[in-house]
Amino acid sequence: MTDSNQVPDVTVADAPPGNWVDVRAPAAWRPYLRLSRADRPVGTWLLLIPCLWAIALAAAASGGFAGGDLWLAVSCAVGAFLMRGAGCTWNDLTDRHIDAAVARTRSRPLPSGQVTPRQALAWAVIQSLLAAGILFSYNATAIGLGIASLALVAIYPFAKRFTWWPQVFLGLAFNWGALLLWAAHSGGLGWPPLLLYLSGIAWTLFYDTIYAHQDTEDDALIGVKSTARLFGTDSPRWLARFLAAAVAFMALAVLAALLPGGNPVQLALALAGVAGFGLHLVWQLLRLDTRDPARCLILFRSNRDAGLIAALFLAAAALA
Repeated sequence: MTDSNQVPDVTVADAPPGNWVDVRAPAAWRPYLRLSRADRPVGTWLLLIPCLWAIALAAAASGGFAGGDLWLAVSCAVGAFLMRGAGCTWNDLTDRHIDAAVARTRSRPLPSGQVTPRQALAWAVIQSLLAAGILFSYNATAIGLGIASLALVAIYPFAKRFTWWPQVFLGLAFNWGALLLWAAHSGGLGWPPLLLYLSGIAWTLFYDTIYAHQDTEDDALIGVKSTARLFGTDSPRWLARFLAAAVAFMALAVLAALLPGGNPVQLALALAGVAGFGLHLVWQLLRLDTRDPARCLILFRSNRDAGLIAALFLAAAALA
């Protein structure tokens, strides 16, 4: 760990004020926890929520929660924290020169000098190994899917350099848990998890385009690509399309999973969750002002609540 007497304790500009890392974590651990975005937990939620969708919908389709589902929920929560941390550390390692040129990110641990690249790489490896210990408690199909996801995690930080659609790569990586946890529950895949995965990708395009509008001016100066820059003032129209796609694919996933069983209460509860999820996204779109970075950050963070609405109703469907 770094010597807190030699390296200044620099808080991250866009972290919530008074977060537990800045206030309660030991000083020597703070740079590493900031690398993992532990001071900004919404990303962990956004990685975890598609996993929860998959567990709940798979349970509803198979007649209710099974004994191992509690372990799946708890383990994927810990795994989401670890893999989000490892992915963010890797992202900051590859982007450290870009982050140094952007006002919002130059206070992150690498560009601010709180940790060295070698220390960051070691931290990414430690987190990945801990997550692997959880992954190897699952079945063979889930383990294979988990290993395959590493390619997406490795590629994502470079996407902004070669495509205007890096949010697609983020969506592919961040929603992989919908496939992995469905397989961990059921032992295989099918149309419902694939449709749930597509819903998550469209949702990621929605929320991360909003997030990217915080940095459009700096990104333009340094040549970083994003859907926010690509769409510009036409972003609300594109966001409406992503919203519609996310809701439609989630509804199709529910129908594909639950219509064969014929339980109308389960189906009604699950579709109510889809509707609640969609209404929250509509609420965000109506409040959006892409010229206001603070508003964009607030709306981005609110997507935890949007995803949890769907997760809670899907869980209720599994219990019905």
